[in-house]
Amino acid sequence: MEMLLLLAVALAMDSVAVSIAIGSKYKELLFSKTLFVAATFGFFQGAMPLAGYFIGISFAEYVQAYDHWIAFLLLVGLGGKMLYEAYKNEFDDEVTDLSSKTLLSLAIATSIDAMAVGVTFAFLKDDIYTASAVIAIVTAALCLIAVFIGKKLGSLLESKAEMLGGVILIALGVKILSEHMGWF
Repeated sequence: MEMLLLLAVALAMDSVAVSIAIGSKYKELLFSKTLFVAATFGFFQGAMPLAGYFIGISFAEYVQAYDHWIAFLLLVGLGGKMLYEAYKNEFDDEVTDLSSKTLLSLAIATSIDAMAVGVTFAFLKDDIYTASAVIAIVTAALCLIAVFIGKKLGSLLESKAEMLGGVILIALGVKILSEHMGWF
């Protein structure tokens, strides 16, 4: 369960960074709109691993011999991508307005990584429904908090949130590979 919570936090960091940018840009945002933002990000972060799982389960039996390598490469690749995006630090450019269309596109864009992680759940034969629920709840809660942090601290923390997510994903990838290889 600790690993699942850590994974949920890591996956949420893209959405958290955007939520900080939303709070920074829209300081007078109503609480109801803040809840909608958090719920939208939470929903998609929880739904995408399910989609990835069902995609992955269709070919998991064919790659069992090296599924740990695939999980490792996906997690390290996603973590590296998050670190690169944090380095670019273009979060304010992503938040052009708060229309439902913009929020939907931001929620989908920030949850694509979660779909790839869902594929790794298929290889690891984890309980995808519990994992998706935990990821959704953690993301929604962190995004709710992140909007308020953004209102107070501005863009100071956006890239740091995404860096943390990247480092956690890389560490989880290394852990999965290490366990399967018998290194630890």
